Amino acid sequence: MKITVPHPAPPAPANSSTSQLADQLEDLLPQTQCTKCGYSGCRPYAEAMAAGTAEINQCPPGGAQGIALLAARLGKKVIPLNPVNGLERPRSIAYIDESLCIGCTLCIQACPVDAIVGAAKQMHTIVTDLCTGCDLCVAPCPVDCIVMYPISGEATGWDAWSQQEADAARARHDFRTARLLRETQENEARLAAKAVSKMQEVTQEKPVTPEELAEKERKRAIIAAAMERARAKAAAAAEPETPKKDA
Repeated sequence: MKITVPHPAPPAPANSSTSQLADQLEDLLPQTQCTKCGYSGCRPYAEAMAAGTAEINQCPPGGAQGIALLAARLGKKVIPLNPVNGLERPRSIAYIDESLCIGCTLCIQACPVDAIVGAAKQMHTIVTDLCTGCDLCVAPCPVDCIVMYPISGEATGWDAWSQQEADAARARHDFRTARLLRETQENEARLAAKAVSKMQEVTQEKPVTPEELAEKERKRAIIAAAMERARAKAAAAAEPETPKKDA
């Protein structure tokens, strides 16, 4: 897809919402959700750019064209892709060697757009039409049965990727994110209810000996500590995301 870069626009006015700017910047990202930018996905990266805490040259899949689009929107100078984040390459898709796959499901858990199907201890396969080429499934594979195959010839950046494909990838990523959040919340709610029930059960115990009293208090302390860890985890999850540090 050939994208015509618009003339640079002046920076967003001071009264413009950072969220609205992030929406506009996100629309200019390819939605591969590869995390090469240093953030967990395209949306957090867009929010960081809107907040002025990330540069416009951190997205290898978007390539030079993507940088030009972001620069035009923000009224910034076009700069080269930061090699720390990777190189601009032809688009690739993942392939699983079925003869080596052990069905560990680690690749399924790593895929940000649900492009891998399979079950535990069963062979997995890539739905090639859904794969964004993020290559996040390669590293977790314990038997090295996943390889990336270039499919766009010499084309890179937006020449190797269409807006329709980007929109579809974003929709799948958003759906997956919502599903995982719902599952996490449901699981945490079950665990919290179980902890409260166990605390009530322990509290109602009537120890007779000092040893039994000590054991009761030990149980209460363990349950209270677990509940506090759960609260701290929930609070940490609500904090704004920071970019990953380079190794």
